[in-house]
Amino acid sequence: MSTTPSSDGARIGSFRFVIMLDKFYVTTPIYYVNDKPHIGTAYTTIAADILARFYRFSGIPTFFLTGTDEHGSKIERAAKEAGKSPEDFTREMAAKFSFAWDSLGIAPDDFIRTTEERHEKAVVKFLELLKASGKLYEGVYEGLYCVGHEAFLKDSDLDATGKCPDHKTKPEKLKEKNWFFKLSDYQKVLEGRIESGEFVVEPDFRRNEVLAFIRQGLEDVAISRPSVKWGIKLPWDERQTVYVWVDALFNYVSALGYPDGENYKKFWPADVHIVGKDIIRFHCIIWPALLEAASIPWPRKVFAHGFFTIDGQKISKSLGNVIDPNELVAKYGSDAVRYFLLREIPFGQDGDFSVAKLAARYQSDLANGLGNLFSRLATLIAQNLDGQLPDVVESPRKFDEVDELIQEFRFHDALSRIWEEIAWANKYIDETKPWESAKKNPKLFTEVIANLVALLYEIAKKLAPFMPETAEKIRDALSAEKIAKPEPLFPRIN
Repeated sequence: MSTTPSSDGARIGSFRFVIMLDKFYVTTPIYYVNDKPHIGTAYTTIAADILARFYRFSGIPTFFLTGTDEHGSKIERAAKEAGKSPEDFTREMAAKFSFAWDSLGIAPDDFIRTTEERHEKAVVKFLELLKASGKLYEGVYEGLYCVGHEAFLKDSDLDATGKCPDHKTKPEKLKEKNWFFKLSDYQKVLEGRIESGEFVVEPDFRRNEVLAFIRQGLEDVAISRPSVKWGIKLPWDERQTVYVWVDALFNYVSALGYPDGENYKKFWPADVHIVGKDIIRFHCIIWPALLEAASIPWPRKVFAHGFFTIDGQKISKSLGNVIDPNELVAKYGSDAVRYFLLREIPFGQDGDFSVAKLAARYQSDLANGLGNLFSRLATLIAQNLDGQLPDVVESPRKFDEVDELIQEFRFHDALSRIWEEIAWANKYIDETKPWESAKKNPKLFTEVIANLVALLYEIAKKLAPFMPETAEKIRDALSAEKIAKPEPLFPRIN
């Protein structure tokens, strides 16, 4: 009688870890809701989801947070242009982000909105701690402001034409009274903790960028705006609302129920903030300094990834070259999009996106690679073993280094390594020709099939964080009481 794996996936096995943790907390930036989600925001969120799934599968308590940033002058303007109140506009836009993540198979533990009462209460508490620290003072800001970034800029931040290099717009000239934070007081502590590795910034070249910026000398930063009404008021000065970035950054803490929530006690500090390279200064300089002033522990790591480009330009809502991930999912499926985004470009580097490249990988790697392997094996079992699996054996191939590659954010290399095994398995079928031995040498046939089944389980295990739906289909098919000729994992795309 054949032995089949249990339906709960126990046969899939456990992950081997290079570093064992007692908990894992991963975040994405919370996304600005002046427009719908795009492929760049999907990229960040999929990466965080992969890490969260990886650690969850290991049995390590895991918390994965994403959400939406809903205050500020840009939201005021976008709502007005849409003919809606800021409340209605942000609610509708937050729902679009939540829908996009669902369609991509992204499973956060929480989705925070900065307009929620729980967040606003926590931010007020944070502001009170900052005020009590003695690190805030009133002053006048006179200079440049990029609405696209919701950030104050210097002349050195602009391109040769005097425009923001990311948004291709000229910043506004401002003169306004603000509350300032004494960021300059934290230069030495920031430099020291980054250099020592106590506060990790990755990749290394981003760490070097941050250190170089700190060593130029830090200036104090405004933490409030007097002219923005759509925001959280300073508890000691209701003429001012908190600067949108200070509001947004605290989501990482507020979502955990700061200061008394069980999740805050269990999961803070964050193990990694995953961010785009354009917001690394906020996360690696301003954010830890604010936490230090409020006597809140720093996050352990910030990892900054690169940008997708189209024709050499950053994908940006303001530039009008946005690609809707929902459209890609509708055509190719969520797992194919997840695979392509993390396989095509090494995480941390820039790379060019095209639908043609996605279509090519879908056909070569997914349909002709993994899909072909799954179909060939299931068909051989259905036709020659009456749909019954042979007895369980150990996988003939081990590739535990995939676990280490995931922990090191080397998703591109991890997927490449998995596909080496898929190619090996397809070649193994070609060389052993099990369709010939099925009648002539049943013992050899059973041995070949048992090896392939064990290897396919191992492949499904390694793929589960990246392609959860596909991994589940493979497990379900090989766990059935009787294996039948399957439907294609990756149907032909017209």
